[in-house]
Amino acid sequence: MIKTAGELLFALLILTGALLSAVSAFGLIRLPDVYLRSHAAAKSATLGVLCVLSGVFLYFAFFLDYISAKLLLGIVFVFLTSPVAAHLNGRAAYRSGVPLWNRRVQDDLKEALEKQRIDADTTS
Repeated sequence: MIKTAGELLFALLILTGALLSAVSAFGLIRLPDVYLRSHAAAKSATLGVLCVLSGVFLYFAFFLDYISAKLLLGIVFVFLTSPVAAHLNGRAAYRSGVPLWNRRVQDDLKEALEKQRIDADTTS
């Protein structure tokens, strides 16, 4: 009984991760600009991959009595690197002048970037 419940829980975790990854892929296709696409990739894809890897790790640990260091490293590296990479991609796109979606209401970084450019011009 407990074994079946555990298998069901881990399968649900893996299925949730697969669905989140599918939503992320849909967001990458459907969203209008690079910033929103980056958000879709960073949030739902990271959570999806973490759910799948966690479900597989827990299944191996509980039912096969095998602790996989590779899965643990995969979980840690995805958790650390994916959000940082998405942030840096968005920052590089913004600084290189990739336009925002035309229906975007607010641009919080515009004033800060202009102030930084003025400060750089006055010091050089």
